[in-house]
Amino acid sequence: MSNDGRNGLRMHFVNGTIVTRDALLNGAMITVDGDRIAAIDALDGTPSDAIDRVVDLGGGWLVPGFVDTQVNGGGGVLLNDQPTVAGIAAIGAAHLPYGTTAFMPTLISDTPDVIAATLDAMDAAIEAGVPGVVGAHIEGPWINPSRKGIHDPAKFRLLDDAMIELLIRPRKGRVMVTLAPELTDPASIARLVAGGVIVSAGHTDADYETIIDAVGAGLSGITHLFNAMSPLLHRAPGVVGAALDDRHVYCGLIADGLHVHDAALRLALNARPNDRLMLVSDAMPSVGAVDKDFRLQGRLIHVEDGKCFGEDGTLAGSDLDMAGAVRNFVARTQADVPAAAAMAATNPAAFLGLSHERGALAPGLRADWVALTADMKPAGTWIGGQLVAGRT
Repeated sequence: MSNDGRNGLRMHFVNGTIVTRDALLNGAMITVDGDRIAAIDALDGTPSDAIDRVVDLGGGWLVPGFVDTQVNGGGGVLLNDQPTVAGIAAIGAAHLPYGTTAFMPTLISDTPDVIAATLDAMDAAIEAGVPGVVGAHIEGPWINPSRKGIHDPAKFRLLDDAMIELLIRPRKGRVMVTLAPELTDPASIARLVAGGVIVSAGHTDADYETIIDAVGAGLSGITHLFNAMSPLLHRAPGVVGAALDDRHVYCGLIADGLHVHDAALRLALNARPNDRLMLVSDAMPSVGAVDKDFRLQGRLIHVEDGKCFGEDGTLAGSDLDMAGAVRNFVARTQADVPAAAAMAATNPAAFLGLSHERGALAPGLRADWVALTADMKPAGTWIGGQLVAGRT
């Protein structure tokens, strides 16, 4: 490719591997026009005078900015407590240093009023230009008490017409819901999907057949695969069996070394099309916060050694960031860095229907990327070609 006749910021990345959509490059010039990538040119040797900025990757990597579909909190803020533009902005800012350039602020099971406030805040945040926010994930309250995890069963309810109408109302960003398919019906799922909602199964005790019927109605995701769902048994495949058997649904994975055993991570990696696996943080307010402990709907959540748990020992989300998820996944499964980066960026962007603007380093897409050191630590985050966290 040639940059002849193009205008814009020219950045030369050296001493590292650039993971583009089409190839791995050892050194590249990325031309940015506005907030988009205009061109990516493989370059070797000394930067020319046409370069505006040189970034030394230090033997590390440049990968697409991470897209996190499950972010409950960060920077000491829990979305349930602050379903506002300011709350969403604070959460997003806390995750920027860890390479997250797009995220779905996630509401844990709450009342209809809080759900409505969250969706309105998401709209307002996008309109205000809050960096990275692309929608909202409403996780519950239409979930099964037998698989509640840390969710408060006092908030649980059945999905009704009024809530469906609220969820399918036109919005500025994506709306994702996590529900238990056995507590609703395929017609309701189909209605949500027809209204533009992304439907995922989670906190569910559904059997294999119920999940397959829900997929037929338009369900396209499995929320935190293996956790809070019916397991795979040889005569009762359950949600896990359906997720591993179906070739189309996207499955989120919490790769923190606590939620999912390494062998289960490898099983998912080997059993499914890799482009249908997504890394998620399931992050709580502790990420990016000095004081790690927090309260969730009145309950004290203690955070220690990366583990968030209630007083009864129940896991309560994670203290994980997306760079950590990528690093852990590579270490625990022996997946290569480009594959793990795709699971943190390309695949979730596709799941959200945002592949036309995010999730890869390619001309025409947003100039969102993250630099990782050789040992997979975050070194810099760019949104729209602008450095927003890390080194200059």
